[in-house]
Amino acid sequence: MNLISPTIQSLERALSTSALKQQTHTANIANVDTPGYKAKQVDFETALKNASSKQALASYKTDAKHIAFSNESSQFDPRVTVNENSDYKINGNNVDMDVEMAELAKNQLLYNAVTDRISGKFRSLSNVISGGR
Repeated sequence: MNLISPTIQSLERALSTSALKQQTHTANIANVDTPGYKAKQVDFETALKNASSKQALASYKTDAKHIAFSNESSQFDPRVTVNENSDYKINGNNVDMDVEMAELAKNQLLYNAVTDRISGKFRSLSNVISGGR
């Protein structure tokens, strides 16, 4: 019997990814004036695609465009990549402050949504444990 639902496990992975993105973007902002520093980003989309392609069990889907899922935990491992392809500034630094601030704002929205959802899951569990009182 699995005491922690796959939904909670997925939400936990989403929170971990959000924390990794936060660390990455704040490191980029902290190094905005460091000569030769290359911006880093979390490759979330590729990790999600790889995790969904490794699923062992098929799921029931009502539309061909839905993402497949299973009850088994997948290997979801977002990677931090370095942007070596461009030089934004003359000193070799390629951190764009506007991009970093926009990414931080997007990440904050994701984090708030996931924490709200996981709080709801825990409230539901608490309600079941207490017998609905």
